[in-house]
Amino acid sequence: MLSGVKATLGLGIRDLSPAYFALVMATGVISIVSHLFGMTSIATILFSLNCMFYVILVALFILRFIFYRKQFLSDFVDHIHGAGFFTAIAGTCVLGSQFVVLNNNVGLAKILLGIAIVLWLVIIYAFFAGITIRRKKPTLENGISGIWLTSVVATQSVSILSALVSASCGEGKQFVLFLALSLFCAGGMLYIMIITLIFYRLTFFRMEAEQFAPPYWINMGALAISTLASSDLVLRKDHWTLLAEITPVLKTMTLLFWAVGTWWIPLIVILGMWRHFGGQLPLKYHPQYWGMVFPMGMYTLATLRLVEVIGVPFLSKYSMVFGYAAMTAWILVFAGMLRHIIKMFMADTADTVA
Repeated sequence: MLSGVKATLGLGIRDLSPAYFALVMATGVISIVSHLFGMTSIATILFSLNCMFYVILVALFILRFIFYRKQFLSDFVDHIHGAGFFTAIAGTCVLGSQFVVLNNNVGLAKILLGIAIVLWLVIIYAFFAGITIRRKKPTLENGISGIWLTSVVATQSVSILSALVSASCGEGKQFVLFLALSLFCAGGMLYIMIITLIFYRLTFFRMEAEQFAPPYWINMGALAISTLASSDLVLRKDHWTLLAEITPVLKTMTLLFWAVGTWWIPLIVILGMWRHFGGQLPLKYHPQYWGMVFPMGMYTLATLRLVEVIGVPFLSKYSMVFGYAAMTAWILVFAGMLRHIIKMFMADTADTVA
């Protein structure tokens, strides 16, 4: 029985999805949404769970690098799997944001920000350089998906956490805000480049139902987090003269990102229904579904911040409806994950006994 459990763990580590930090991203954003909705107990429980998820995933990724280095490095330069590593950056920043918003622990948030910046520098250039110089490349049809937009999410998450901790940086406050502003602009430009390719792939190449996976929700999620990043910069206009001068531009970009993100939602829902009803694909747990929960939660946060920055109070109730939908999605995916883990270990235990 023990050998069966070890074998299962070994296979789980070997085949661990590079995008699994989306679990931390999703749990973190739902925790913050719960906090803003006044659900303090739920927010605290999710915060504690997220700290545990983060530590476990860091340990699993380290073990994968040590014992399955070939698969680990191969994923890094893979057009589909490599982009999943950006979730490690975003997950680190979302957890850091939780420490600021829920725990008022800016010190630990700064440490996580430092880790995220190092990860961002390593992953973003290793991935894009790796896929550029590799000789065998897939076609656009087979090589790109919504998961590529996690590079945007990662970049904007570093911008947001930088803005959150900037007030406690003393004389370095303006530098940290400059970093946040620069990353926000870089993330916006990355979105334009990548979404152009994704939209072209969606509209001009044959699309099978199984190819429209949950990560395509990041088409909207990347815009939602960009909305939040620009909003956070607007709210800090009194901390730096430059931000005050460009506030009208930032407000315009905030509304633009939110509006385009909102436009994506009905289309993604329609294509998701086509995937499961038209393509008759069963609803079963996959780590990719965390890439659906996170955008839903982030869109809720972005809408709440839009209400505050632009002054559109009539959207408050709309954000609450979407927030409850995001919470429900988290519960369903989490239950699916637990069921998947239990079934996996029970099946291996039964094989060992037999």
